[in-house]
Amino acid sequence: MMNPLPLVLATLRRNPITTVTFMALIAAAVGLGVAITAQERALKRGSAHAADRFDLVIAAPGSQTDAMLKSVFLRTGTIELLNPDVVARVFAEPNAEIVAPIAFGDSHDGAPIVGSVPDFVTHLSGGALSEGRVFADHEEAVVGHASPLKIGDTFHPTHGEGRMGEEHHDDDDHDEDHAHEHGVELTVVGRMAPTGSPWDTAIVVPVELTWELHNLPTGHEKGSEQVGPPYLSERLPGVPALVVKPDSVAAAYGLRARYKAQDSTAFFPAEVLVELYELLGDMRSLMNVMALSTQTLVIIAILAGVMVLLRLYRVQFSILRALGAPRAFIFLTIWSYVALIVTLGAMAGLALGMGLAGIVSTAFTAETGIALQASLGGPELALVAAIIVIGMAVATVPAALLYRKPVIDALR
Repeated sequence: MMNPLPLVLATLRRNPITTVTFMALIAAAVGLGVAITAQERALKRGSAHAADRFDLVIAAPGSQTDAMLKSVFLRTGTIELLNPDVVARVFAEPNAEIVAPIAFGDSHDGAPIVGSVPDFVTHLSGGALSEGRVFADHEEAVVGHASPLKIGDTFHPTHGEGRMGEEHHDDDDHDEDHAHEHGVELTVVGRMAPTGSPWDTAIVVPVELTWELHNLPTGHEKGSEQVGPPYLSERLPGVPALVVKPDSVAAAYGLRARYKAQDSTAFFPAEVLVELYELLGDMRSLMNVMALSTQTLVIIAILAGVMVLLRLYRVQFSILRALGAPRAFIFLTIWSYVALIVTLGAMAGLALGMGLAGIVSTAFTAETGIALQASLGGPELALVAAIIVIGMAVATVPAALLYRKPVIDALR
């Protein structure tokens, strides 16, 4: 049987602009679908990993999404403070292995400064810091893995500036319309291990320092330099959120049920993420419909263009038929021509889509601090395979039309 490949390649070389245009249209349509599915999966995986060490969050009544975005992902915004009585009750819970207050209000060069306790820093860092040690007094700080600050560096915290924005407390005498530096000088004594979250660029200080700088009680006797619990119940201020590490799964559900009350709300960050994923899934479905519609229109347009292009070659194919080329050879040549364009375009679309997803992931990571890494998976391969199969099926249409056309009619 005659080999159609040389004739197919000759046809492609004879019309390079048309061929590249067809492949570019297919690549654009496929790339959009690939980018959507790969980016969605990267976002789910990255956000879930970022929230992995936040077992249970207790905050004031209100939006759980706002509380999660503020305490877990360090996003800008203000939330109500948790009542000091509730804070004291949570610290007294026997089944809470770690209770970590999360307090905001200051920053340094755009990086949020978060007040918390030493045990939480170690927990967030996976059990051990990558460098140095946790803070032991009020003027020490631990930086995230991606922070430009080095161990031994000193800096002055700035109030009301940076990504976290300005936090308002009822007893805060420093809430002003402009940023200003606090007089205290902090020394970096440790660096956390990578978390794949916005905490990689954050600066964590003793929560006592945050309370002290904002004229709030520090949880200890006046003048005390103690860092971390135990705290005096009557000396505890309100906080935006508490992150709790229960000592068992049963304790986690028990604490969540206990603090889902009128004066507080308690939730697993994974629960809130599932709700956000459902919304994201609805958006993805809409985008997939748009992408599928685009791909269908592109294939139809390419089919119409191929039909017009092949009509220009009907005389050449008819001459081949007259010289003895079998009909199967003509059919296979035309089918191979269309199928090759679709296949090459789909493969280029796969590369384009993954490249686009990688660019979006990099930009998203730089903006939010959530580490995203788009990867090639089954859905992307299935999409490309489906387009190739559809293209091969569509390629039979022009091939069959020229296959059935009588030689004499084409040569006339």
